[in-house]
Amino acid sequence: MINFNEPPYMEKSMDYIRKAVENKKICGDGEYTKKCNIWLEEHTGTKKALLTTSCTHATELAAILSEIKPGDEVIMPAYTFVSTADAFVLRGAKVVFVDIRPDTMNIDEKLIEHAITDKTRAIVPVHYAGVSCEMDTILAIAKKYNLLVIEDAAQGVMASYKGKALGTMGDYGCYSFHETKNYSMGEGGALLIRDEKNVENAEIVREKGTNRSKFFRGQIDKYTWVEAGSSYLPSELNAAYLYAQLEAADKINEKRRSIWNRYWDGLEKLSDEGKIIRPTIPEGCVHNAHMFYLKARDLEERTALISYLKEQGVQAVFHYIPLHTAPAGRRYGMFAGEDRYTTRESERLVRLPLYYNLSLEQADYVIDKVNAFYKER
Repeated sequence: MINFNEPPYMEKSMDYIRKAVENKKICGDGEYTKKCNIWLEEHTGTKKALLTTSCTHATELAAILSEIKPGDEVIMPAYTFVSTADAFVLRGAKVVFVDIRPDTMNIDEKLIEHAITDKTRAIVPVHYAGVSCEMDTILAIAKKYNLLVIEDAAQGVMASYKGKALGTMGDYGCYSFHETKNYSMGEGGALLIRDEKNVENAEIVREKGTNRSKFFRGQIDKYTWVEAGSSYLPSELNAAYLYAQLEAADKINEKRRSIWNRYWDGLEKLSDEGKIIRPTIPEGCVHNAHMFYLKARDLEERTALISYLKEQGVQAVFHYIPLHTAPAGRRYGMFAGEDRYTTRESERLVRLPLYYNLSLEQADYVIDKVNAFYKER
């Protein structure tokens, strides 16, 4: 079976994990956590990056720092993972879902303004498949209405929009280092902070509400509880595993892009014949080959394709069930306007295997089987 995903692994990871153990410091904010933070800051240009236990927690941290409270409204697409909404629902906010663009599967920036009310506090663009939302428009709307922008860039490490790293354009950006992401620590994430004035409070909330970070930097002689907070620090062992990949980020990115391009070229004929739709990468967007998907004609054809590929030893999968159709989505949110594309397009989408250790020969096999499926259609 060609698996849909296999987590990345670099040989140095075990050396770094061993060193972390030998350092006798395996809790958060040790040598490798700091190295990961610095790498993110240097490679994205963000003012501050803080490694977290997950992208879910990074988004929760952003929601706390944004002072989201009961009665507030937060705008986002329904085509996203539950964590995007959970972070704000936990603060008592109502989630307002907006339809997506069928070309990128990102929030339709032209519909955001119609969803804004006097209760709206933030816009949460989700950069699907590492392809940026139309950020110029979104940032202009946020400025016009004095709204916060919290980027869900879970899939966006090493991707950019008009030369700016995803996650660095809004007030906060949230990365994922989950097992399924381009760079992984098993479970993990990071919060990117644009404005330096928010850094100290972020460190406090992330450290159980204490000023412990200042203590370890020698800025104070003791630390204490100063604010409500939680524990969002990942284990040093996880950070050590991740850092080896960040050191090889360009190598990993190039390999993934070679596979992505292989799929793109190998499925061109089916696309030209109108049998499938391939991903769209708008001008100004540099993607990170996080995902290669195709769109079948409808749900029935997608189901048949996934079943056929499984029979041929290929694990292909669909993706999100739109949040507004879920029980919790109906309870905690509302859909603003018409669901023209969110449900329809989500039912057509199929993700093909794509990971660092996938060989081009395996990718060619997947391409052959997809073409074989459509040969008689």
